[in-house]
Amino acid sequence: MKTLHLPFYLTALMALSACSTAPEIRSVPHVELERFMGDWYVIANIPTFIEREAHNAIESYELVDDRQVATTFRFNQGSFDGPLKTYRPTGYVTDAPSNAIWRMQFIWPFKADYRVIYLNEDYTQTVIGRNKRDYVWIMARTASIPESDYTRLVKLIASQGYDTGKIRPVPQRLAANRNK
Repeated sequence: MKTLHLPFYLTALMALSACSTAPEIRSVPHVELERFMGDWYVIANIPTFIEREAHNAIESYELVDDRQVATTFRFNQGSFDGPLKTYRPTGYVTDAPSNAIWRMQFIWPFKADYRVIYLNEDYTQTVIGRNKRDYVWIMARTASIPESDYTRLVKLIASQGYDTGKIRPVPQRLAANRNK
């Protein structure tokens, strides 16, 4: 009997988890990439395992070329005074007409689904989702948003098929965000 190695299982698991029977999530019709670049405070999310205890989370984008985005995700782990964690994935715009569908690469060669599913007209609030509806991020150019906006965005997320009971606010404190 032949024994399969762990990398095979991990690759197979990731391939199977990429399959989805849910309808494709709706992204916005168009994103002006230059306007989308810059800092976005993470207001709330359905967190990935690295974000579960994040405070002062900020996602920053810088356009490398017309289809590649250098990304910096930083946060304090566990508390406002916790250690600063920084991740630098690369975003790849995969839908040229809309610029709203990306693949985000944290580890080569794997690229994760990343979709701009909401973006207000003045580019101050956005929601990022995934077809699997496992993670979602409400982000803004400021460290907080009005409660009415938050409620409206959670309803939009629900309309996309997410379990909004899993959404968690991300603690933000302006003074701590100086750790850029």
